[in-house]
This record gives sequence, structure tokens and C-alpha cells, in this order.
Amino acid sequence: MKIAIASEGKNVSGHFGHCEGFTMYEIEENKVLNSEFVPNPGHRPGFLPIFLKEQGIDLIISGGMGGSAQQLFIDNGIDIVVGAKGSCDDVIKAYINGELKSTGSVCEEHSHEGHCN
Repeated sequence: MKIAIASEGKNVSGHFGHCEGFTMYEIEENKVLNSEFVPNPGHRPGFLPIFLKEQGIDLIISGGMGGSAQQLFIDNGIDIVVGAKGSCDDVIKAYINGELKSTGSVCEEHSHEGHCN
């Protein structure tokens, strides 16, 4: 399984589309095999879900995400967890341990970029 976390430095980004990049984890048998940081190639409507699908991502984790982005991920067969906070490494551990749950919240206003969660 390959998981991307929308990131600002080593922490989960508050807003998916405007994140610095994606910390990508490869998980097998509940263990992190490796991780890498991929810079955000740019926020354009509909682009990032396709970009992440091309990277082989199965799940996206973010602090906040708009409704249309969430639908595009669903359309591309990528699961979504929103409402995450904290360091990416702690969040991935919580996911592996079954302790990370999506809040299902939808960002509606982009003027508060970075403050959706």
C-alpha cells in the first residue's frame, strides 16, 4: 500500500491543495518500508488526484480538503482521510495501528488556506 500525506515540513498540512508537498509512505504488513518527500507540482483544478494516482497512491491523508478534490480522489479509486493533525510520522503510525479516523470534514473556503482543519 502506498500512502501520501499532504505535508508542510514534517507535519500534516492544514489544506491539501496548497501543501508544500507529499510525504509518501510504502506500507507492507503494517510496517513502513520506506518514505520520501515529493514537492507539490502545483495546485490546478483536478490535477493533484491524477498526479497522486500516477504515483501509485492508494490513500491520501490531509488536514483539510475541498469537496471537489475529495470526489476526484474517490473517482480515481484513492481513499481519503481528512482531519489529521501532527507530525506525518505520528499520523502514519496511528493509521497503521488503526487509530486514525477521518472526520469527513470538507473545506469550503479557500481564503483560510492552511487553516481548514
